[in-house]
Amino acid sequence: MGLLDRLSGLLGLKKKEVHVLCLGLDNSGKTTIINKLKPSNAQSQDIVPTIGFNIEKFKSSSLSFTVFDMSGQGRYRNLWEHYYKEGQAIIFVIDSSDKLRMVVAKEELDTLLNHPDIKHRRIPILFFANKMDLRDAVTSVKVSQLLCLENIKDKPWHICASDAIKGEGLQEGVDWLQEKRVQSDPGCEDVK
Repeated sequence: MGLLDRLSGLLGLKKKEVHVLCLGLDNSGKTTIINKLKPSNAQSQDIVPTIGFNIEKFKSSSLSFTVFDMSGQGRYRNLWEHYYKEGQAIIFVIDSSDKLRMVVAKEELDTLLNHPDIKHRRIPILFFANKMDLRDAVTSVKVSQLLCLENIKDKPWHICASDAIKGEGLQEGVDWLQEKRVQSDPGCEDVK
């Protein structure tokens, strides 16, 4: 059973489509995480960098998922905002071994959080401090500090240390998202 089967309780919606935005800088591991979340028989063996964006659709026992895997390359980041209104949850992936680009990740996060389609919504944000298996990786606590996550007061958020290749840490994130399910409004106005 894939982790997306576990996401069947995500956002509290039964037999409805759930829109999850997967964002982060290029080479942070977004596509690998999405691949690991899919049922094992739907996982790809070869992961290639995303150009523009990919839309992954798959079903669990009770939900139909649409995950927008948005390229993190600079020239494509302006595409992100076109999907904010549709998003019911955000997965923001950070390469915890790339200290030099942590500032860029913070800038993109700040831009996301201040966008009119996100700013006034209590949309849950799951952060994956990915690539924890690499020698230069900083802890998820340090990533949280570098991104100033403690300043996010109006949205539920959680950070998980992860190694997407092995699938480590992904279950913790899925469990958290299930707890932060949307009660009724697909616009995420009423997150608990």
